Amino acid sequence: MRVAILKERRSGETRVAATPETVKKYIGMGLEVAVEQGAGDASGMPDAAYAEAGASLAADAAAALAGAGIVLVVRAPEDGALAAVERGALLIGTLAADAAAAARYAEAGIDAASMELLPRITRAQSMDVLSSQANLAGYRAVIEGATAYDKGFPMMMTAAGTVPAANVFIMGAGVAGLQAIATARRLGGRVSATDVRPAAKEEIKSLGASFVGYEDEESKAAQTAGGYAKQLSAEFYAKQAEVVAAHIAKQDVVVCTALVQGRKAPTLVTAEMVATMKPGSVVVDIAADAGGNCALTKPGKQVVTPNGVKILGFTNWPGRLPAAASALYARNLLTFLSTFWDKEAKAPKLPEEDDIVKGVMLTRGGAVVHPQMKPAA
Repeated sequence: MRVAILKERRSGETRVAATPETVKKYIGMGLEVAVEQGAGDASGMPDAAYAEAGASLAADAAAALAGAGIVLVVRAPEDGALAAVERGALLIGTLAADAAAAARYAEAGIDAASMELLPRITRAQSMDVLSSQANLAGYRAVIEGATAYDKGFPMMMTAAGTVPAANVFIMGAGVAGLQAIATARRLGGRVSATDVRPAAKEEIKSLGASFVGYEDEESKAAQTAGGYAKQLSAEFYAKQAEVVAAHIAKQDVVVCTALVQGRKAPTLVTAEMVATMKPGSVVVDIAADAGGNCALTKPGKQVVTPNGVKILGFTNWPGRLPAAASALYARNLLTFLSTFWDKEAKAPKLPEEDDIVKGVMLTRGGAVVHPQMKPAA
């Protein structure tokens, strides 16, 4: 069976779905690997490295896809490439699928697996693309914030005087937020954090940060069974905002990481809050891809407010560390495929009753199978 690795074409996407390391593993599984030329260039993985690993190089997407039974991507292929995917092929990636996209895959006869829908269970941890990429995003966000901040993070005592430690506030204590806390602490910042989920308070404290937030009965049920934050009432967010607003006014760097699965990112930092911040302060918005947690975020851009606050609204934060992000993402996909690999048939075997398979499969055999993507009756 042939597996195709496509070059990502979406603006700003620097990652690739397979590395020379994982190509060798696929070949060891009995697969023939075709890599579109230039697929790894932005991640520092030249065509020669793939060829040395045993892959064949394809001149374009159509050539890579010819005869391919498996297609690995970072993001959903654009229409031109999608049309070249053969019927019956298995497409694996972070497809950001909705019902309309699932219907297109079904119509094209493609079995689509959208890895961002992976259930948060122990068996799936090594395949969890959201966690691997969020971990890097949290790290990079703090590095970008430290670069934009016009003072140092640690307290520095010199003969000319003392530079105080930066006050760093992390909003959201998921994978990205916890890594941001750890990174800011390592850089010497004075770190605090907030999250609506009840389990997050102890996680924040365990990393040496102080917890900031409003707590009531509603917040005790603010987490889904899968570990994601739930959408809460407007009343709760209003009370949480009061606590946060007073705290943000004293901060030097604010890192926003809060996402609600399947929804626009909640607005946690209002324009009024930004107006209270000191000139030279920085807001780093990891949630910019989903609209942003800061009301003044401009996705894809860095802006400076009239009171001198820098707001970093870069998109595709993991893609700002393309080599590391590609390596982790590629291993996630390899683990998924090898877990459901039939060694005798040398082909994937995806049991319909398996929890992981049920979680990620959008389409199968020309039909939409994911319950959230099925058209209304």
